Amino acid sequence: MITASDLDRTLMYSNRALEEFGIPENIVLKPVEFHKGSWTGYMTEAAFSMLKEVSSHSLFIPVTTRTTEQFKRFVIFEQEVPLTYAITTNGAQILYKGEPLKEWSDQLIIHLKNGCAPEEELLSALRNAEIILDGERKHAENLFFYFILNCLPTPSELIEIRELTAQYGWKMSLQGRKLYFIPTAISKGKALEYICNREGMKAMAGAGDSVLDWDFLKNCTYRFVPSHGELLKVMGPADITLTNQLGIAAGEEILKRFGECIITQANFS
Repeated sequence: MITASDLDRTLMYSNRALEEFGIPENIVLKPVEFHKGSWTGYMTEAAFSMLKEVSSHSLFIPVTTRTTEQFKRFVIFEQEVPLTYAITTNGAQILYKGEPLKEWSDQLIIHLKNGCAPEEELLSALRNAEIILDGERKHAENLFFYFILNCLPTPSELIEIRELTAQYGWKMSLQGRKLYFIPTAISKGKALEYICNREGMKAMAGAGDSVLDWDFLKNCTYRFVPSHGELLKVMGPADITLTNQLGIAAGEEILKRFGECIITQANFS
């Protein structure tokens, strides 16, 4: 059976996210991400133990918008939680035993050629609509781009941006201060579906916090969303299970739910 989860603000929490959501009392943190000489990401110790248990009883697949280079900052996946697959770059890359799966990358290139308008055309349309994005623009492996915003758009502006990007074959997601613009051809869901077919397995349980995660969550039997997630604001509560906890405690709760799903599945097998 397959379990799949987004990482940032779902299972793992940066220093900024810890500041935003707080750290509950009696929580012991486990550092999981190392970058530029310091620890930059955490789980709870209990969540980390549960993750090891989940990965030993299911095919656990991290599903992240991070590039492969950024994903490899999570040192636990090299040292303590072995992986067969990982989905990175929002589905543009599938790692199999740590290396990009070429047949998947080849398929994606074909879909991208005809799937969306050029980046500059989209940005021009946003400017023509008098939408000003105040922040630094960055690119992810020349596949998509995002802004690190100085000022967040209003809720009405976000709706307008989302509708406009869809007209040009792109999708948008706001995660913290990062506003992502990603071609619709690049999909976490399509990548997970490819792995399911390759392995002859079903995606039993999934978790994610952002709009981009719905692409793969809709393929999962059980879908868990942290109650602070962007996804709730856009999708509403239908067809998902919200956590009772916020922030890093929600990550622990999700992995506990994964464990319960595995036990339930085993009892029916």
